[in-house]
Amino acid sequence: MKIVVLDGYALNPGDNPWTPVSQLGELVVHDRTPADQILAHAAGAQIILTNKTPLSAQTIAQLPELRFIGVLATGFNVVDVVAARKRGIAVSNIPIYGTDSVAQFVFALLLEMCHHVPLHSGLVHAGEWPRREWSFWDTPLIELAGRKMGIVGFGRIGRRVGELAHAFGMDVLAFDTYHGSEPAYKPFAWAGIEDVFAQGHVVSLHCPLTPENTGMVNGKLLGLMKKEAFLLNTSRGPLINDADLANALSKGQIAGAALDVISVEPIEPTNPLLKAPNCLITPHIAWATTSARRRLMATAAQNIAAFQAGKPINVIN
Repeated sequence: MKIVVLDGYALNPGDNPWTPVSQLGELVVHDRTPADQILAHAAGAQIILTNKTPLSAQTIAQLPELRFIGVLATGFNVVDVVAARKRGIAVSNIPIYGTDSVAQFVFALLLEMCHHVPLHSGLVHAGEWPRREWSFWDTPLIELAGRKMGIVGFGRIGRRVGELAHAFGMDVLAFDTYHGSEPAYKPFAWAGIEDVFAQGHVVSLHCPLTPENTGMVNGKLLGLMKKEAFLLNTSRGPLINDADLANALSKGQIAGAALDVISVEPIEPTNPLLKAPNCLITPHIAWATTSARRRLMATAAQNIAAFQAGKPINVIN
């Protein structure tokens, strides 16, 4: 079988070999595929792997040999799964690979907002320490113990974030349309989304993007937050109304935001968040530890092998 990877650079920039996938067929890897080259790159493939390169109904209709689509991520909105199903094309995703990496990154962002480590290190390297007191700080230093972590979306990653928050001594509030089992640690409470935003000293987003929640973090919800609160987003950028968040930061309605995802990626130069105060923005890297990417590669290979054996797994359509 011919296996074509449309945008493999993010998964393997050179440190995560395609060996598990290459053993399953004739492998062709494209680091990137512009929109006008999708059909050319995908021609003749029975199996296509994609991360962010879209496969629309029109594109799928022009690939008669296509039998399986593997999404190299958990989110699968880049594929028209309805069109694929009508063609009898199975679509699989990677449901579990980055739970610990993303949760860890949440706290990397949060701890930076609490301590501003590069800022103070830079001041030392600039010679400020001998010119000041034996201990100095140019920003407030924040202890997390006793504060409330509000989590919106309490799936695998949200639950792991809750465990880490508990380890830091934080109370945990969670909102999810499906509760599932309650974690063993205390204090923990389920709460409505407005209560999570109103009560949390930190609010961290961990929900999938749907038509219903697109832009849900708007001026109204942000207006409920404490002035000293932080907003974190490592899930999906379009959950947040960028203009409303920039406005809240500019007015000092909340203390800060840390975002690994943005409504349009890569970020557009006109995005108002680029000029908003107290706003950390990273280029969608929470998922990208070497360990997580190797797990992702292994699962992608397992998805292909299961399809080839007539028993596809992680099917989303």
